[in-house]
This record gives sequence, structure tokens and C-alpha cells, in this order.
Amino acid sequence: MKQYTAKDIRNIALVGHAGSGKTTLAEAAWFLTGKSDRFGKVAEGNTVCDFDPEEIRRKASVSLAILPLEWQNTKINLLDTPGLFDFTGGRSEGLHACGNAVIVLSGKSGLAVGAEQAFDIATRKKKSKIFFINKLDSESADFYRVYDQLKEKYGGIVCPLVIPYVVEHKVICYVNLLENKAYKYDNGKATECPVPEDLPRLEEFRTAISEAVAETDETLMEKYFEGEPFTQEELITGLAGGVRRGEIAPVFGGAAASLQAIDQLLNGLTWLAPWAQSVAGMAGKDLDGNPVDLQVEESAPTAAIVFKAIVDPFVGKLLYFKVISGCVRPDTQLLNPRTGQTEKIGKVFLVRGKKQEEAAYIGAGDIGAVAKLAATNAGDTLCDPARPVILPAVEYDRPCYSMAVFAVKKGEEEKIATGLTRLMEEDPTIRFEVNKETKEQVLSGLGEQHLDVIISKLRTKFGVEVQLATPRVPYRETIRKKVKVQGRHKKQSGGHGQFGDVWIEFEPCEGEDIIFAEQVFGGSVPKNFFPAVEKGIRESALHGVLAGFPVVGVKATLMDGSYHPVDSSEMAFKLAANLAYKAGMPQAGPVLLEPIGKLQVYVTGDYTGDVMGDINKRRGRVLGMNPQDDGTTCVEAEVPMAEVGDYATMLRSLTQGRGRFTVEFERYEEAPAPVAQKIIETYKVADEDA
Repeated sequence: MKQYTAKDIRNIALVGHAGSGKTTLAEAAWFLTGKSDRFGKVAEGNTVCDFDPEEIRRKASVSLAILPLEWQNTKINLLDTPGLFDFTGGRSEGLHACGNAVIVLSGKSGLAVGAEQAFDIATRKKKSKIFFINKLDSESADFYRVYDQLKEKYGGIVCPLVIPYVVEHKVICYVNLLENKAYKYDNGKATECPVPEDLPRLEEFRTAISEAVAETDETLMEKYFEGEPFTQEELITGLAGGVRRGEIAPVFGGAAASLQAIDQLLNGLTWLAPWAQSVAGMAGKDLDGNPVDLQVEESAPTAAIVFKAIVDPFVGKLLYFKVISGCVRPDTQLLNPRTGQTEKIGKVFLVRGKKQEEAAYIGAGDIGAVAKLAATNAGDTLCDPARPVILPAVEYDRPCYSMAVFAVKKGEEEKIATGLTRLMEEDPTIRFEVNKETKEQVLSGLGEQHLDVIISKLRTKFGVEVQLATPRVPYRETIRKKVKVQGRHKKQSGGHGQFGDVWIEFEPCEGEDIIFAEQVFGGSVPKNFFPAVEKGIRESALHGVLAGFPVVGVKATLMDGSYHPVDSSEMAFKLAANLAYKAGMPQAGPVLLEPIGKLQVYVTGDYTGDVMGDINKRRGRVLGMNPQDDGTTCVEAEVPMAEVGDYATMLRSLTQGRGRFTVEFERYEEAPAPVAQKIIETYKVADEDA
């Protein structure tokens, strides 16, 4: 592929709901360019973009793929993103690297949640937006119904450009309202035909285009009010400006699977989608946090953002990057400001699905890849050492679904940790940690399907078989009464014996610590044994008397005791303290504490009642509701952490995928008696089985 300047590059993210046909659209565009003699199909697992074994098995995209095309002397980088909710990391990467979003909708199912989310994110990130209503070759498809949904939802910015002419549920031709021409399609080949005289709503759509163009310029507005028709050049210029500013969202109809009107969409992208030079810039900062002016020019100092990593245990790490300014050339040194290290760039590549094509360089506004950079990860900046700059990284959704991971074969825990650490480099929506209290390896992601893909990759890439289980909740125990008890350890077995005798007072205290104090008078317990007594209490407090959970919020005061000048030792007093603990804790009103989390749920007003009802079922307390700038409402609540393990799945089902949430540990609180009793019985049975 030849080199293109930023003015002739369009970076396009294909986004939308799962099943809308994004991957098929990319495949159709690739086929139409004549670079392939085979039109791949998702169902057959042979598309360019869905090349991962998991994607082939599931027949759905799970990660971002790049497909560069050449069309009318323009380079179009298509970034095919996943539509499934569990794989929004790929969508975040695609929108971060692109200036344009093509929101793909199904002509059968219409404006779905994934399309709404993509529109909102693209708007928030100030990306231009173009709608493509797909699957119009289906008898159940209805372009006009979907268009009306868009118009009702987004208002005047929606502007129809390519519409179908349908007779008895079959598309006869497509009408391009910019050209005022109609085209029939046979296996992707377009043949011009007369514009149907009975095309529904034709004048309405032409008026919508004229009004949208008139809004973009005062001169055009005057011409519109004077009743003069716009020239095609004025229409294209006005629309392109409106698209770039986010004031117009054109609508194209077509059918990717049967190659209908895909050429019309590609023409529209070359005419209307902002070129990379106009939208590729990012607001960079220097090492002191001051703004840096970056110009999308190949002659400028180099600055590139790494937006994705692919990890292979055998080949190594492949990094996808977008050049914001300058060029990334082979055999040059670039600085990574995060690490302070310079990285030597080896070969640079253009990426097409799973294949890489070596390139002479990757210029400003373009997208490429580089391998074998050990110290660079997704989210890092690579820049000219003479002009250090930090570019904003991709914003990912936070992992919200956690499960404990267990090796099928004993002794492979280290291999699990190594594999998941590598996969975290590839997918920042993964979190992996070892819980210090429960000693479990805990894997977190965006949902059940996400975790299923992760463990499948663990097996295929790193040869580790694992099982998932509900993670243990780190409960606590404490006391509610004050008691004073004796702990006496005496043992004689020939020679020196063992003797330690203590009186300890246990009482509740604020906080989550074990506080040790002493009020010994007259030397009944020598001072040199105080540390042993404290150590005995702290070690004992790691295991409560109810269910074996750590004890918190207890003050232990050494009041009295006795010792033997020969037989007393640190070990003896440590054991005596342990005996006092075992005797005193059951008498001190022990209770179970459960972790309470602060839950924030973001939903539209339609769902707030259902969300609050579900929170109450989970023993939660709703604290309030706060309206947000994006039109959602934040429901704030406190909920036991044990009740939110499946919350990601439930909220998705309850709100049809529209809701999102965060939950963070807040404090510990006494568990209600029935709940505590059930937990105690569960863990006692588990200990007995063990």
C-alpha cells in the first residue's frame, strides 16, 4: 500500500450493537476494493477482521481489528470494534484512535442500546458521526422506521443521504440524494437507473438536507431563504463542515452481506468524513503538565499514542499506534515519557486483520504497528526525545465482575499469574490480584463472557487449565462486651518446664486494629515478656471464634499474671496469651462484620424505580439520587459486598444494557443475626470438609 498524507486519510471506527453487521460491513468494503477475490463470512469464520480463535468460535468480535482500504485515492482505516457489552475495551480503543464513528444499525432491530452508547461516547469525545442502516436486503427490514427512530432520538442533526426504494419488502434500488441518482445492485456492481417518481418522502428528505446545509454557513442560509437550490459542491462542502463539527449526522442505507450500496457509503466517507489532518490532533502535555501544541504534519517532531497491544507468548508483543505528529520510522529512537526510557523502533507495519505489511514509515494521522518494545504498553506515548510530550491514554470501562481462579492441576498457580499478567497488557479491562486475606487468585472483567474468553486464552496461549468459583467474602469478627480472663500455660516434662500466666481484659474499641496495652503492677509479669504476650494476642486474632475470620476493633489489656524465674519464657507467655484469647472471646459477645460497599448506579429515569427495588432486595440502603450532565441519574446506595457479586449481570438485564455502576469498599458493619448465622454455618462446614 502506498503512503498517504494526513489530508487523504480517514480513520473510521465501526461501532454499534452486537449483530448489526460491523464485521460484515468491513469485509464488504475490503472485497469491493478488489484486494480480495473471496468475500468472507462471519458464520464461516473466514473474515479478515474476526481472526482470533475465540471470535471464530463465537461468531462475534471480541477485540479491535484494523482493516486499511484504498478508495478513490483515499486511505480509509476501518477499525472494527466489538458490539458485545463484555468487550467494550475494543470500542474504547477504536474511538480513541479515530476521528470518525460509523454507527451501524440493523434495519430489522433498529436503534439498539449499543448504538445509543456508541453515539453518546462519540459525542462526548467530539468525534464525527455517520449512521449506516444495514441489512436492508431482509424482508423484515424497514429503513424508514429506523430513520424515524433516529430522528426522534437525535433531532435535526440526522440527515438522510442514501435511501432505499422498496417495493413489496424488496429493495429495488438506492437513491443518492446528494447526486440525485439511483443505483441498482447485482453482486456489488452498481448500475445507474432513473430516480423513482413515487419514492416515499423524497421532498421531505431533500428539505432535511437543504436545511442541514443552510445551518452550517450564513451565506448558505441566505441562499436557502431566497429559494435558490444549492449546487452539489455546496451540498458536499456544507455537509462535510457540519459533520466535522458534529452538527450533522448523515444516514446511509445498504446491505453489507449482499454488497448493496457499500460503494455509496465509501464515497460518502471520502467526501464527508473529516480527514485525519483536521481531527487527528490531541491535546498533549509536557513533563511539567503544560499544554503542548501538536500539529498533524510529517515534518513536525514525532508524537504517537499506543492504543492497543496484542500479546503472544511465542511471537512477543505487537503494539498498535496512531501517529499524531511527525513520522514513526524504522531504526529510530523514541522516548516513552512514562518510563523515561528510549525505545529503538525496529520495523514498522501496516496492519490488516492478523497480517502485518512492512512499511517505510507511518506518517502523521495514520495508524500502524511496531513489535518488540519491551518497556512500552497500551496507553503509552512514544515521542521525539527532543520534545517530550504525554498524550491522553484510552479511557476503559472499569472491571465490575469478579471470580476466584483455581488451577485444575496443583502447582500451576504461578503459571496462572504469569499468563493473566501478560493478558492484562493486551486487555486493560482485566484486573488480577491475590486476595491477601482469602489467599484466592481473583480475576475481574466486564462480565461472564469476558471472563470466559480470558480463561480460554489462558488455556490456548499459556497452556493453563483453570476453574472459576464465587470468591470468598473477607468478613471480620469483633466483640461487643468487656471481659477479663486468665490464660495459664504450664508444662513439665523433665528439665526446664514451661510456665506463663496472664490476666487479660478484652473490650471493644474504635477502628479495625488490635490495640495492646498493659497495666501490670508490682512486676507480676516482667516487662521483657510483654512483647510475647502481644504477639500471642495478635497471632490469635487472625482467626476469630465464630467462623475463623480476622478479629478487629479489640483492645487487649494485660492486667496481671505470674511467672517462674526458671521455667518462664517468651514462648510460654505467648501460649498463655493464646489461651486467654480462646477463653475470653466467646464470653465477650462476638459478632460477625460484613464489608459494606458504596454503590453508584447510573441509569435513565425509566429505570430508577427498578434499580432501587433491586437494591432493597440486596439488603442495601438508598442514600439519594443525583442528576448527571449526560441525562442519567446516579442512584447512590450502601450495599453489603456479598450481595453485589452478580450485580453486573443483573443490571445489564434490568436496564437492557443501558445502566452502569461502580462499587467501592466503604467500611465494615455488623451482619444481621440470620445472615451471620448462615455464614458461620457455611464456613464451619467448609472447615470440617477441609
